[in-house]
Amino acid sequence: MKESYLAVAGRIRRELEQIEAVVDRAQDIWDDVDLDRPADHRVDAVALNLHGFYAGLERVFTTVAERIDQTVPEGGSWHQELLEQMNTALNGIRPPVLSNEARKRLDRYRGFRHVIRNVYAFEFDPEQIDLLMKRLPDTAELVFEDLRAFADTLDRMAASEE
Repeated sequence: MKESYLAVAGRIRRELEQIEAVVDRAQDIWDDVDLDRPADHRVDAVALNLHGFYAGLERVFTTVAERIDQTVPEGGSWHQELLEQMNTALNGIRPPVLSNEARKRLDRYRGFRHVIRNVYAFEFDPEQIDLLMKRLPDTAELVFEDLRAFADTLDRMAASEE
């Protein structure tokens, strides 16, 4: 399991670099959006980056579920179940990946992921995107902090197996 812990910790850190870039890109684009022009194509670009933010985190969560937990949720509500699984300690296997507050905040982005995949770009609600963008810096910081701490925990777990 030592190698799996180290591999997952490394993957988390690599993915976080990419997800941080997505957050920065979304913010840079959003800063130029004119909410008085709802047809602004930059709203579409920000929506895509918000999707990328959550999709990247979900890749991390899936890796943890596969490699550490040895169980990945299935079925129609697997996205929600995966997020809940990351907020749950697995006795003898791992502590929670996410704090309660991080899970709660991410649930909004999980729901938005569904919107992105199921509506046309011209139907995006700029007000909803504005709300998500206002919350993004604090949400991302909290989640990144949780994931870095979890990666550090995996390193310690691997070291204790030596």
